[in-house]
Amino acid sequence: MRTPCVATGLMLAILSAQPAHADDLEWFEGGKLVLTNGVTTIEGTSGGGIATWATIAGLEMDNGVGVSGHATIIELPDYGWQSHGVAVGIANRVELSYARQNFDTRDVGTALGLGEGYVLNQDIFAAKLRLLGDVVYGDPLLPQVSLGVEYKRSLDGDVAAAVGAARAEGLDYTLSATKLFLSRSVLVNATARLTEANQNGLLGFGSAAGAGHSLQFEGSLGYQLSRRAVIGAEVRTKPDNLGLGEDDWFDLFAAYAVTDNITVTAAYVDLGSIATFEDQRGAFLSAQVAF
Repeated sequence: MRTPCVATGLMLAILSAQPAHADDLEWFEGGKLVLTNGVTTIEGTSGGGIATWATIAGLEMDNGVGVSGHATIIELPDYGWQSHGVAVGIANRVELSYARQNFDTRDVGTALGLGEGYVLNQDIFAAKLRLLGDVVYGDPLLPQVSLGVEYKRSLDGDVAAAVGAARAEGLDYTLSATKLFLSRSVLVNATARLTEANQNGLLGFGSAAGAGHSLQFEGSLGYQLSRRAVIGAEVRTKPDNLGLGEDDWFDLFAAYAVTDNITVTAAYVDLGSIATFEDQRGAFLSAQVAF
């Protein structure tokens, strides 16, 4: 598997503010510090752009119900990717989410035998449970830890079977640990994912040759430039069940809370090889509304 080169990427023009500290951080009406509910991942769960975090969606704390909605696009040299969905956070303990992914093969669809502009579609239903800790509060060294499960259903089972996938639906399991170190304005996340998804599930799950679940890693590191602005980087390792050269993913991101309820995230993403077409590097843009 090749190691993509992470180049200097797309960053929002929000660099004028001073770093944030514990004594001047800003709070949402629901009780969470600005940005500590995370943004929305490609699976529709709360977290970073490509990595799931232990965070729970919405702005509410232990006595409320929060909700968020998102829309995301990724523009690559040969493909276009879009998702939208909703997530609900219950008592800052349980998260339930749904996302629809649409993957436009554009001109590549003809070369792959699918037809020009063929769109692969997938539904993702997910649940996450906070087991212990808190992203901000409590022991300064104890992270928030959450266990998650994602049911993914490709709506293109014939295509998945044609490329050698064993099934058109599958389950991912995640265990995430996330902590914001206020005195350093640094957020750290690590996630273990048990998955058999091919290209996140868009090309089915496992392989007819017997490949199944494997343990993968997702990591995030963020730095808070100001009360409302965060920059950082993420990595996500991937299985290559189909032998098509599926690569690990990387991103460089910037997130900005435009208002207490609206967050915009922009990133440079390197998704490597997708269905034998290499160097799929491009721009990620996502908008989230949360209450």
